[in-house]
Amino acid sequence: MKTSALSWIAKVAAALFALYIVFSLLNPIRIVQSGTRGVITTFGKVDPEPLGEGIHFVVPLVNRVHMIDVRLQKNEGKGVAASRDLQQVSVSAALNWRLDPALVAQTFQNIGNEHAVALRVIEPAAQEATKAIAAQYTAEELVTKRTEVSGKIRDALEQRLRRHGVIVDSLAAVNYDFSAVFDKAIEAKVEAEQKKLTAERDLERIKVEAEQALAKARGEAESLKAKRLEITPDLLRLKQLENEAEAIKKWNGQLPQYTGAGTPFVQLNGAGSSSK
Repeated sequence: MKTSALSWIAKVAAALFALYIVFSLLNPIRIVQSGTRGVITTFGKVDPEPLGEGIHFVVPLVNRVHMIDVRLQKNEGKGVAASRDLQQVSVSAALNWRLDPALVAQTFQNIGNEHAVALRVIEPAAQEATKAIAAQYTAEELVTKRTEVSGKIRDALEQRLRRHGVIVDSLAAVNYDFSAVFDKAIEAKVEAEQKKLTAERDLERIKVEAEQALAKARGEAESLKAKRLEITPDLLRLKQLENEAEAIKKWNGQLPQYTGAGTPFVQLNGAGSSSK
C-alpha cells in the first residue's frame, strides 16, 4: 500500500515537472523591464519594431526576445595622440552615451547588444575623434582651450556614432598628460609670464608714484608763487614808507616851484625871481 502511494506521488511530481518544462518552453508572455527594449527575432530574423516596456505576448518556439539596455552608459578610455606641434600627449576621457530606443533593433542587427556597441563602436570612435581633434591644436592650446577641445571631440563623436543608433550625452573629464620635458617647459613659461606680469605692475606703480610726486611738487610751487604775489595793506604801507624814505634821501633842500591840486600849476610868489 505504501509502495503504491509513493509511486503515485512520484508520477504526480514527474507530471508537474514536465508541465513546468513545457510551460517554460511554450510560455507566450514576455515582460520588458523599465529602461530596456525587447528585440524580437523570428527564426533568427530581426523584427524592426522593438518591444517597449511592459507585458507582451509572443509565439513560443518561434519568437525569441533579446533584452537591450537603453539606459545611460559610461565608457572611460585613454589613448595617445599627437598635437599640431608634434608633441605626444596621452588623452583620457569619460563618455556618457545611450542607445536610441527607436533604433535599437537595427543596432542589434548590425552590431549586437549594448556591450558589443561599447567594445566595437564606442572605443574605436573615441580614439579616432580624439586623435583628429588633438592634431588641430598645439600642446599648449590643448590645455588653455580645454573646453573648446572637449566640445569638438564631442561633436565629432556624435557625428560618428549617430549612424549606429548611439546618442552621445556628454563628454567629461578630458585630461592630458605630456612628457616630463614638455611639463618643465610649460612650468618655465608660466614662471616667466608671472615675472613679466609682476614687472609690468611694478613699472605701472612707479609711474603712478612719479606722477603723484610731480603733481605734489607743482602744487607746492604754485602755492609758493601765490604767496609771493599776495598783496596786503601792510605790504602797501611798507612800500609807501620805502618810497618816502627814498625821496627824502634824494631831496636837495629846496621847495618845489610849482604845485597843483586838480588845477593848472602856478608859480609860487617869489619863486624863480631874484631879490631886489
